[in-house]
Amino acid sequence: MLYLQVFTFNGFQENTYVLWDDTREAVIIDPGCSDRQEREELKEFIDDEDLKVVKILNTHAHVDHVLGNAFAKRTWGAPLYLHRLDLPVLKSVAVRAPSFRIFDYEEAEPDEWLEEGTPVTFGETTLEVLHVPGHAPGHVAFVNRESNLCISGDVLFYGSIGRWDFPFCNFDDLISSIKNKLFPLGDEMEVFPGHGPSTTIGRERLENPYVGANGQYA
Repeated sequence: MLYLQVFTFNGFQENTYVLWDDTREAVIIDPGCSDRQEREELKEFIDDEDLKVVKILNTHAHVDHVLGNAFAKRTWGAPLYLHRLDLPVLKSVAVRAPSFRIFDYEEAEPDEWLEEGTPVTFGETTLEVLHVPGHAPGHVAFVNRESNLCISGDVLFYGSIGRWDFPFCNFDDLISSIKNKLFPLGDEMEVFPGHGPSTTIGRERLENPYVGANGQYA
């Protein structure tokens, strides 16, 4: 059985996810913990659940999703995974962070590259990797079809879609990723985004004001 815990961290209200199964092996997705209290909250949960963190995964490398990368690597000694096309985004964080009044950012180098078609495994669990560019060039989503679960990062939200006005964004790629990669996952697929509450593909396919049936970019 696959288990999920969500934490909402930093000033951007970013969702950090911990996934684990009955083996107690776990992955951390998008560690956004940005201060001592948030780091302690994440560590305390993992310690209390007696989890073994074996991988750290980034859906993409925008500042709010990578603030805790270095802490997570240092604390659990697990490798960091990122899509190669998002390396320029990661390298830009140190320059951009002060504009968000973040002055203590610590960069962590990726150890492994994520690729569509190469799954991520931990314990008895397999996560399919989907390359869903647009919000970021190397953006990925993680899917477990057995549990009808998709960690979508900042591509698709409850009633919204990812921004496309940042450096390295591409609007056409974003819409294509949603319509051609996420929507085909099926209406029952539950989507856990990088910000805000979870939703389903079915709800967004019908009601999303941007990409839904009657949406602005349908």
